[in-house]
Amino acid sequence: MVDRKNRGDAVVVIGLGRFGGALAAELVGRDIEVLGIDSDAKNVQEFSGRLTHVVCADSTDPDALTQLGIAEFGRAVVGIGTDLEASILTTSILADLGVPDIWAKSISLQHGRILERVGAHHVVQPEHDMGERVAHLVTGRMLDYVEIDENYAVVKTKAPRWADGRTLGELGIRKKYGVTVIGIKKPGGRFTYATSGTVISGDDTLLVAGETDQAERFAEET
Repeated sequence: MVDRKNRGDAVVVIGLGRFGGALAAELVGRDIEVLGIDSDAKNVQEFSGRLTHVVCADSTDPDALTQLGIAEFGRAVVGIGTDLEASILTTSILADLGVPDIWAKSISLQHGRILERVGAHHVVQPEHDMGERVAHLVTGRMLDYVEIDENYAVVKTKAPRWADGRTLGELGIRKKYGVTVIGIKKPGGRFTYATSGTVISGDDTLLVAGETDQAERFAEET
C-alpha cells in the first residue's frame, strides 16, 4: 500500500480507463505515489505492477473508500467516464471524506457543473478541451495553443515577417495587439525569456500570451 506517512503527497486515481489509466501511469513516471482504484478486475490486472498500488473496489461505497484510507490522501482524481452516477457519487464521497484537492473528469458541461456542486475542486473535459485546442490549430496559423483561463491563452506561433530585425520595444506589439511576447526561440535553439531589447528574426518562434481573440489575431499576422 502507499506509505501512510507520505499519503499527503500521493494521488488516488479512481477509474483506470483511457484517461485515468494514462494519467496514473504519467504520475508514476514523475515519481509520484499513486493508488489506482477500479471496479473492473481487468483494468486492475492491467495496471498491477505499473502503479504504486492497485485495488479492485467499488468507489461508490463509502465504507470501501474509508477502509482504503482515502481521507489521508492529499489529492484525488475521478477518471470515471460514461457512468455518470458513479462519477458523481464517487466525487461526493471524496468531498465528504475531506480530500482537500479533488479533480474530476466530466463528459459534458452539465456533468461538470454537477461535479462542482457535489465537491470537485477542478473539473476537466479532456475530449472537449482537446477538440477546442485542435480546432484553433486547424483554423489558424498557430503552432500550438493552450487556454490558461477563460478567454486567456498562450499561443506558439512564427514571428511575423514585418518584425524581422527589430526589437520588441520598437515593434510595440502589446500596444498594437494587446498581447505580450513572453518567450522566443531561434531556429535550432531553446525558448528564452523575451525582453524589450530582444531582436526578432522572421524565422523565430514566439510564445505570446493574451486574450484568446487577440492572441489569435496576432498569430494570423505570421
